[in-house]
Amino acid sequence: MTLYRLLICVCLFALGATANVRAQESVQALSVQAMQDQAQDYLLKLAQMYPGIATITLDSARLNAMPACTQNQIFLPSGQRLRSRMSIGVRCLSPQSWSTSISATLSIQGHYYVTNRRINPGETIHQDDLLEREGDLLALANGVVIDPNQIIGYVASQRIPLGNAIRASALRDPQSVTRGQMVRTIARGMGFVATGEGQALQSGSPGTQIQIKASSGQVISATVLDASTVQVVL
Repeated sequence: MTLYRLLICVCLFALGATANVRAQESVQALSVQAMQDQAQDYLLKLAQMYPGIATITLDSARLNAMPACTQNQIFLPSGQRLRSRMSIGVRCLSPQSWSTSISATLSIQGHYYVTNRRINPGETIHQDDLLEREGDLLALANGVVIDPNQIIGYVASQRIPLGNAIRASALRDPQSVTRGQMVRTIARGMGFVATGEGQALQSGSPGTQIQIKASSGQVISATVLDASTVQVVL
């Protein structure tokens, strides 16, 4: 009788172990798909900063070799931005701690603008100076401006060749102050307003703080208000 009960216990234990293994395999399979979906949703959310339609292809082969995971995090490696080919991190928190990456191919089809003539430094860019193009926004050079509202009305700070996309570094706000120009200074305090004149020692757009050499020769800090006026920081 004792031997019979022992055999039953052994069989039940074996069945339970098999069931646990199958359950773990099932969880692992679901987790791989779930993590891939999470990674895709994560990239789609980041792609929303671009005015275009995103297409994402993921290679999750590495996930298939990882242990089952019930709690995880999706992340981008430090300092990485969206690119046409990139890796996205997957970190498992439970039941085991591990980290791996998924290879991603990403494109965002949208509109951007190029110049239809050579634009020289100091020239204001108008709408008829631009041609609209369509393509993969992630294939553009880093810093290219794709919003026409951030191009039209701005002033070229360097020569922009014909047919080039326009980088932010090649533009300046029309209300900005340039180094070396004379500006009107305003100082406001309790019950008084004082005005004067000075020379900008730095360039700056509205809201930025720059150094000004006052008519007295003193170097002061001031906040740019517009293309000809700064407010002294008291």
